[in-house]
Amino acid sequence: ELKELLAAELARIMEPVARPLPLYPKKPQVVLVVGVNGSGKTTTIGKLASQFRAAGKNVVIAAGDTFRAAAVEQLQVWGRRADVPVMVAAQGSDPASLAFDAMIRAEADGADLLLIDTAGRLQNRQDLMEELAKIVRVIRKKDPSAPHNTLLVLDATTGQNALSQVETFRRLADVSGLVMTKLDGTARGGVLVALADRFGLPIHAIGVGEQIDDLDAFDAGDFARALVGL
Repeated sequence: ELKELLAAELARIMEPVARPLPLYPKKPQVVLVVGVNGSGKTTTIGKLASQFRAAGKNVVIAAGDTFRAAAVEQLQVWGRRADVPVMVAAQGSDPASLAFDAMIRAEADGADLLLIDTAGRLQNRQDLMEELAKIVRVIRKKDPSAPHNTLLVLDATTGQNALSQVETFRRLADVSGLVMTKLDGTARGGVLVALADRFGLPIHAIGVGEQIDDLDAFDAGDFARALVGL
């Protein structure tokens, strides 16, 4: 009974933040994806691209992690799986100018959505956070209303550190929503409750596995029941 009551209360807290990624009439809709290293950004972009493509949307991906060749390759693999073009720049080139070029191309291609990957960065590295702020500034030169969504990808195993991640990324990149990955293991992502309570940012999706369709809508009731072990 106690578990049922607890689950109901958790679901009540989480219900207002369980919202899908909003789609806007603006073309291309620019979705910037940010997060710390290893949180699952690239995989999440691949899965999102696949879902939007399946829904009949014209999608372009920009590989904004221009410093890690492996990240670009991984994104290209996801792009092929999702049947979505991936824009890349020369290794080590400025990610902000890639984002700008990608917006021009997405517009020329009549794309509905442009998903921009960014390099993983720790929230306590001032120089990297500045680089992210620059990407946002450059995007806004091309379209003052962009990025239309800024998704912060959080790893379910992070714990309380997620609070400072949201705090910092929100300040610098204007985070509009969250995606939590790696909820397929023993990690239950309980910190989402604290995040919902403190920031009220929408939780758009959860990553529950490695496959291309392992990205689920966030369901407050299901999550609450899993969290308390029902």
